[in-house]
Amino acid sequence: MKSTPAYILRNCALWAAEDLKVGQFSEVTISLPKEKTESFRNGGMIKDRKAAMGYEHDDLEFTMTALDPATLKLMTGKPGVEHAFMITGALVDEDGETHSAVHYVRGRLISADAGNWKPGDKAEMKCTVVQHYAKLEIDGTEVFEIDDFEFSVGGVSQTGDIRSALLL
Repeated sequence: MKSTPAYILRNCALWAAEDLKVGQFSEVTISLPKEKTESFRNGGMIKDRKAAMGYEHDDLEFTMTALDPATLKLMTGKPGVEHAFMITGALVDEDGETHSAVHYVRGRLISADAGNWKPGDKAEMKCTVVQHYAKLEIDGTEVFEIDDFEFSVGGVSQTGDIRSALLL
């Protein structure tokens, strides 16, 4: 067990459809899956209980510091067209050990907001990607993987028993 801070993000990179955006983006918001719950109180119960109903996965968001035509062209609006996005991070422990984080996403660029333009100020373009698939690995080991039908944590299915009960 480490006694110093670990896995501190020191830098990151972004690829949009295999186009490296180093030096062209200022931030990226990585969404992690979260459990969707529903409250209910049945007869005989004295309080509500939250039941697990599946998973939610918010959009991937990133901010470009340019009006990038290659990224804008990813917003096709055509059903069935998805693109790959990849975010990499260098996570460094205070003892000097470096770890690689890789977040893979497949989805649709649904929004590119060019914001306000003002002479003498940088212009930003905020992009939103609906995630249909995502996987996070740290040092080559899966942390999670999710798509419309499966969610696994550390390579272990969290939904396999339900899929099996459905004969899928």
